[in-house]
Amino acid sequence: MNPKRSLFFSSLVSPMGALLYLLLLSFFFVSSLVPTLQALALGTNANATRRRAPVHHDLSLDFYSKTCPQVDQIISSVTAARYRDSPTSGPATIRLFFHDCFVEGCDASILIAPTPGSTNKVEKEMEENKNLAAEAFDTVNMAKAAVENKCPGVVSCADVLAIAARDFVHLAGGPYYTVKKGRKDSKASLPGKVHPNLPKTNSTVAELVRLFSSKGLTPLDLVALSGAHTIGFSHCDQFASRLYDFRGTKRPDPAMDARLLKELRMSCPQFGGNADVVAPCDVKTPFEFDHAYYANLETNLGLLATDQALFLDPRTRPLVQQLGTDKARFFQAFVDGMEKMGQIRVKKGKRGEIRKDCTKHLT
Repeated sequence: MNPKRSLFFSSLVSPMGALLYLLLLSFFFVSSLVPTLQALALGTNANATRRRAPVHHDLSLDFYSKTCPQVDQIISSVTAARYRDSPTSGPATIRLFFHDCFVEGCDASILIAPTPGSTNKVEKEMEENKNLAAEAFDTVNMAKAAVENKCPGVVSCADVLAIAARDFVHLAGGPYYTVKKGRKDSKASLPGKVHPNLPKTNSTVAELVRLFSSKGLTPLDLVALSGAHTIGFSHCDQFASRLYDFRGTKRPDPAMDARLLKELRMSCPQFGGNADVVAPCDVKTPFEFDHAYYANLETNLGLLATDQALFLDPRTRPLVQQLGTDKARFFQAFVDGMEKMGQIRVKKGKRGEIRKDCTKHLT
């Protein structure tokens, strides 16, 4: 007999050898059952698995391919109706997306409503956000409700806002682009983060470049995303200082076209004006998403000081000129900028939530 084999068998007759043998048999038996038990568990909970978004994920075009494959179409049915019935919803929602992403990332924190009776403020209540149009919030809430009706508890408010903003760009004549999805909603709304993270109406180009750089965005992104002002309107208080007291000089901004200055002064008097009065950011084609915005800057027809500054500053002037002469180039730069902005500090896993009501955190 093989001495090694006899040694093995002889070890089985001892109490210790028998115990070792039984332990080995138990290990292999249990191990063989694990895949079967996992398969049974997956089969039992198949429906729940298909309806639940993964905990760990990256943004992707097909993130909801199994859990809510019609999400784009559902949202588009709402945005199309809103654009037809309330055109101001378009630029307002694009601006809302910007204000959300620049403050702690694209996480729908801007959508949280204040709690009645509470002294704790939310981002929506801060001065920089007070002029955000109600039509934008209403649009997102309506789109979210439509999505919840078909795919409950699956799609985040942050993704709904990103898709709605894209829809309005296209509805106004701008480019259609695919939106990567998989964002989660923030568990907090941080009002103290609003002021340092949004541009001011009197920001210099140097300040704008630094702010955008802190978000991972380039000067080209700055100029391209500013092109969203090709549609929409701004309240008088956002540009009144240019009309009467530019940078404390007690005089109007010398860079503003004289005819535009005269017209704006008629609508926005220095004292006692109507706070609800607005002026188009693009004085030539305010309802069309095109590249006329840049041509306006070259002829001193920019409405906001930050807009006109992009042409006056030698660092950004060439970019204004490039995008102003090539509509296709502007569209591509804008799409690239929106995709990059849409990925700022995305919440994933346990850091975020999927709200059923965009105005309220999960309880």
